This record gives sequence, structure tokens and C-alpha cells, in this order.
Amino acid sequence: MTEAANMKAPDTALIVAGPTCSGKSALALHLAGLIGGTVINADSMQVYRDLRLLTARPTPLEEARVPHRLYGVRDAARPGSVAWWRAEALKELARCAAEGRVPVFCGGSGMYLRAMTEGLVEVPDPGEAARLEARQLLATLGAPGLHARLAQVDGETARRLQPGDSQRVARAWEVWRGTGRGLTSWHTEKGLPPAPCRFVSIRLDPPRPLLREAIRARFRDMVHHGALDEVSALLSRGLSPDLPAMRAHGVPELAAVLQGRMKLEDAIEAAVLATGRYTRRQATWFRHHALGRPEDSFVIPHRFDGGFDGGLLEQDDKGRQDERTAAFAEGVKNLVSRLQPAPAVIGALHQ
Repeated sequence: MTEAANMKAPDTALIVAGPTCSGKSALALHLAGLIGGTVINADSMQVYRDLRLLTARPTPLEEARVPHRLYGVRDAARPGSVAWWRAEALKELARCAAEGRVPVFCGGSGMYLRAMTEGLVEVPDPGEAARLEARQLLATLGAPGLHARLAQVDGETARRLQPGDSQRVARAWEVWRGTGRGLTSWHTEKGLPPAPCRFVSIRLDPPRPLLREAIRARFRDMVHHGALDEVSALLSRGLSPDLPAMRAHGVPELAAVLQGRMKLEDAIEAAVLATGRYTRRQATWFRHHALGRPEDSFVIPHRFDGGFDGGLLEQDDKGRQDERTAAFAEGVKNLVSRLQPAPAVIGALHQ
């Protein structure tokens, strides 16, 4: 339980968080270039090498600009987990310390980020039989039905979960079934400590209408650039549909197109709606979980799209656009000053 306390780590790490399609990757890349940072993936789907397009992983050109870690490192047949990711992320923290670089965690998977900032309780492996039962019940009852059954045996955990959150409901069931204790009960145990560094966070929280349109535009762009081929290659492997990678946003919908069960336009709209629902859950989670001390946390109510002028915000009258862009730049400038207060770095924000 002392692994984080004994490891060498940088004094400060940056977190860039927010919902899907808010511009996290672009902002993390921008900031990493300013402060000598290494971008460390904190997105549960971007760890899979099979899904560069549909998970919106950074492009090879973007990855070449600054070091990127934990992107595309896992095969779709091997499910990732918070515990696995945390162990790998701690190794990357130590690597940053050895190389004199600032860690820049980037992602929208709140539980991954929380495992770094608050630590992690180690829940025993419930076993394959419990996992299989959870998958079968999910398939026959649906997430709300399984949630109702969970409420009968582990009401405390059920109250903390959304009935439609299939992944977490199934996880809660398998833990109860395999260990005899509810997930919430396990979380009261003393676990692994937080990473031994100070976290400074910036969370993007753009207006929902803007985010929804960005999701729609991006998904259409993914389809245009080969997302159907990406899903076809994944389907050809004959993997279980219960694997996390097979449930990534857009995969079930485009699989239905390839199998003749859905028209492309209907699939696009379904994927956009599903992603939108997920961003609402992300926003709710981030509102209730801090990613560092209040004085080290920034919330920016905009979407970042590669720069401080042009493509950053929804288009409205120029006065409001300039005012909000200036506020965004000032917030990021303050953030960077906490990490590396050299005047040259702060000045670079205005170039």
C-alpha cells in the first residue's frame, strides 16, 4: 500500500479534464508544448489501439509534437481497468520526474483521474463466473432491470448509480455476487494512496448546445475518414460484444450499419445522442468530484479548439467573443503560472 509514497514523482502535475469533445486533447497538447509537458492519457477508451478514429485519439503528427503516453497501448481483447491504468500512470509519473517533464493528464474518465488524486481501494477480483452472470443479466434484464435487482441486495451502491449506466451497474452486481460485499462497502476500506504530487486542474465545461453540435460534426468527420472500416476490422476479430472496446461510442451503431440492421444516417444520429447522454453523466460526475484543491482548480465554460482566437467558442457578436476569449486566456495563463511561473512561458500564451 506504499507504492505511491515510495516512488519518485514530479512536484506538480496538470490535469486537463472535461466531457467528450470539449477540446481536452487540443488544450493538453497546447499546454504541454508551453511547459515542457508529457501528455498522459486518462481516457478509458483511448487506451485501445484498435480505435484511433472513434475514440478521437491524438493523430500521429500531434503525438510527435510532445511525448504522449498510454494511448493505444492495449488490445481490444484485453479490458482495461482503473487499477491497471493507475499502475501504468504511476510509472509515467516516475518517468516524467526522471526526464524533468511536467505530467499533463488528459481525459474524461473521472474514476481514472480520481485514482490519482484521491487514491484507490483495491476490490478483490469477483471471478469470471460473477462477471459472466452480470453480463447475462444485463442482456436479459437491461440496465434498469439489473439496477432494480441490485437495489434488492445492495441498496447503498444502487442508490449511487444511474439505472441506465450499464457498465457500472454490471460492475456493482459482479462485485456483490463474487465477493459477498457491495461495492460501496469495499470503498470504505483503506486503499492505495494518492499520487505523491500536487495536482493543478483545468476542466472544460462548454455550453451543451455547442457541445452537441461539436459531437455531431466530429462523428460525421469520423465516418468520412474511415470509421466504418475501423469498426469492420474490429468486428472481423469476433470479439465478445461485452468488451469495453466493443461498446465504445459509435461502435454498436456502426456495427449495426455494417450488419444491415440500421441506415447510416440513423446510426449517426443514434451515436450522437448516446454520446450526448454520456457527456451529461460526465458533467454530473465532475461537478461532484474535485480534481485537486479548490485554489488549484479551474473551470473554463468554453470549448477549446486549438487556439485562443478562432474556432474556440460558438460564434456570436464580436464583442462578447473577444471578452470571453480574453477570460479563457487569462484563466489558462493563471494555471500555467502555478506550474512554471517563468515570464517566458506566460508570454508564450500571447504569441
